Amino acid sequence: DLSRAPFRGRVERIGRTESRLVVMTENGERSERVPVAAPNQEAAAGLAIEQIRDVWGLSPVVAVGHRIVHGGSRFIATEIVSREMLDELRRISPFDPEHLPGEIALIEAFEAAFPGVTQIACFDTAFHSTLPPVARIVPIPRRYEDLGVRRYGFHGLSYAYLMEELAREAGPAQARGRVILAHLGAGASMAAVLDGRCRDTSMGFTPTSGLVMATRCGDIDPSLARFLSAAEGMTSERFQDMVNHESGLLGISETSADMRDLMSRRHDDSRAAEAIDLFCYQAKKWIGSFAAVLGGLDTLVFSGGIGENDPVIRREICNGLGFLGIQLDSARNEASAPLISTDSGPTAVRVIRTDEETMIAREVVRVLQRST
Repeated sequence: DLSRAPFRGRVERIGRTESRLVVMTENGERSERVPVAAPNQEAAAGLAIEQIRDVWGLSPVVAVGHRIVHGGSRFIATEIVSREMLDELRRISPFDPEHLPGEIALIEAFEAAFPGVTQIACFDTAFHSTLPPVARIVPIPRRYEDLGVRRYGFHGLSYAYLMEELAREAGPAQARGRVILAHLGAGASMAAVLDGRCRDTSMGFTPTSGLVMATRCGDIDPSLARFLSAAEGMTSERFQDMVNHESGLLGISETSADMRDLMSRRHDDSRAAEAIDLFCYQAKKWIGSFAAVLGGLDTLVFSGGIGENDPVIRREICNGLGFLGIQLDSARNEASAPLISTDSGPTAVRVIRTDEETMIAREVVRVLQRST
């Protein structure tokens, strides 16, 4: 009960692994967020558990909801965590070694701290379970499909939240139309949605693919791995680290992965400018390709830290997309208004602040209600 026990914890940043502890009331609408930063997921779990115990003790904890980035082919909806689920997540951990091992460790840490408390896994890949077969195929020998090699898509909790908010703000009819969702932040991706179902998405087998991101490369020529192995003796592990943590905006600019830093130096630093230009150029290409998939476009939604807060980036992405009916209203865009397109434009362009934590809370409540 947040009205009875407000959260006033404070956690210092002590590493690059950052999580958020969210505490919610029974109705799933009110929550308090506390950043939890630690050298690794295990340490972050320890800090979060300490915060919960200090303020609420054990008894008020009814359930713990987890964001699980990769659910593989098996998990296509939010589920209560079971031993069988954990075994399957361990099996597919090579799909996403950047996230899954730490997420499993978090579940086990909460299981030890709060025995008997229901834990619920909310999968980022679940939103994309409606991808048609043609959008799932990875064009390598088909035998690798048996190993789970296919396109999955990510940022699904964000997309699910955005679709619920779009229906609430613009009405169910607009949410059932031809929608492109642009989650643009440190991790960046897009999804093409028709009649409320995902038809394509920019990320594929792992979250490294798709658009250029803060430190992730996005789509690149796979033969680069062989070239760098021959040229520098680069191992597969080193290549994986490079494309996830040293590439993207950081790799291009050689100064920062943060779009705000790059924008502040854009006119004095050619590489910062090139990083921004490539980000906008790729985003524009994905919007065009997804409009082709959908057979047109009714609504474009900007979200994520960049999409929500940077009117210059939004304007540059939309420049030249008038053929899709996109017409921005300059004043609305500068104000990051909920609707930033003109009233006369045939395509609605919206800014919706995503809230993955609230989406997890809603999913947890729904699962608990179904299971009672």
